Amino acid sequence: MRELFDRRHVRRAFSRAATSYDAAARLQRDVREHLLESLDYLDQRVPQVVLDLGSGPGHAATAMQQRWPKAQVLALDLALPMLATSKRGRWHPLRRRVQPVCADARALPLAESSVDVLFSNLCLQWVEDLPAVFAGFRRVLRPGGLLLVSTFGPDTLQELRAAFGEAEHSDANAIPHVSPFAAIAQFGDALMAAGFRDPVLDRDITVTRYPDLATLMRELRAIGATNALQARRHTLTGKARFARAAAAYATLAGEGMPLPATWETITAMAWAPAAGAPIREAGVEIARFPASGIPVRRR
Repeated sequence: MRELFDRRHVRRAFSRAATSYDAAARLQRDVREHLLESLDYLDQRVPQVVLDLGSGPGHAATAMQQRWPKAQVLALDLALPMLATSKRGRWHPLRRRVQPVCADARALPLAESSVDVLFSNLCLQWVEDLPAVFAGFRRVLRPGGLLLVSTFGPDTLQELRAAFGEAEHSDANAIPHVSPFAAIAQFGDALMAAGFRDPVLDRDITVTRYPDLATLMRELRAIGATNALQARRHTLTGKARFARAAAAYATLAGEGMPLPATWETITAMAWAPAAGAPIREAGVEIARFPASGIPVRRR
């Protein structure tokens, strides 16, 4: 089955955005700080291994290294230039202690039950199979380990989606310009399906404003948030099509008003279950236990 997202395009987009990401990622910074505040729920426990998944320039990884100086902090990202950027800038001595890992969130190169805290800020919107990736998260988390993640919901960039939809309404072969995102209910169901316990989910709406469509599109490119659908248009958006979308967007905002851009942010906190706890597959609980626990009778 063909994948929804083009992983090579995602890697290229974020690699190109490595030097521009920090200056443009205002919302990402705010959500990251909110997530970091939630680490107080660890009840003073000091983790041994912490994973910042989709780490980008490494701000969250550095903050967690400062919070837990004795912990081993891993910064994992699909884009190698992002990891290279994370080694420079403020708090350089701490950043040198953070260990970079270039890998895909869907295939974590980590041992089973090796991570105490798995932190991921606005990365999972590029994953189409949430139950599978959450199963991978559960595999690497120790029993009782904390999962703390955020993603974008389906109302994100709804104005941009509507503007391009209006510009291409007569085109039977029109391709979506905004990636589809999972709703909060789908996100919660995927957590439960993977066996996570006591999930707590929140939804927040933020509206940012731009003088014109070109400014919004430049900011999206600067943070790597380009259209990564496999079925996307592989040629540049024509001037006429872009002009129609800009006009539709301006009409939606109101004459002379800045263009609104809606961002729906979903945050989730959950805990890995005890060792051997069953997970749900197709609505049925499946028992899991290590093969080493199977008794062998010798003749």
